[in-house]
Amino acid sequence: FGNTCYCNSVLQALYFCRPFREKVLAYKVQPRKKESLLTCLSDLFNSIATQKKKVGVIPPKKFISRLRKENELFDNYMQQDAHEFLNYLLNTIADLLQEEKKQEKQNGKLQNGSIESDEGDKPDLTWVHEIFQGTLTNETRCLNCEAVR
Repeated sequence: FGNTCYCNSVLQALYFCRPFREKVLAYKVQPRKKESLLTCLSDLFNSIATQKKKVGVIPPKKFISRLRKENELFDNYMQQDAHEFLNYLLNTIADLLQEEKKQEKQNGKLQNGSIESDEGDKPDLTWVHEIFQGTLTNETRCLNCEAVR
């Protein structure tokens, strides 16, 4: 597949993040309209989860192919930065989930069947946000008096 160790590293780390893995696997059972990076990731995680052997190799061919179609930065055989790939993947999944939720609202229904009024242009938080979003804080402490700024 070329130099995809940046991708494999991120995929392995995300697979072993239980809340993320469970959400991706749950996404697999939902009816889908078209292939996306999330559907390919869901298929890959499902292949790993349903593997009968304790060890082995599952090539992420479909996922890599979709990634290369969606983003020209990854459409080559060069090594990439794992951190940039992680950010891209999580942002892409969150955007896709937000778009799906927006489509459901436009159709007048949410997953639980209730009708919800439009709450403005504020984007809905997704399970990606719930798992990975945080607040960055910075404090400077004096080495002498230990005052915090």
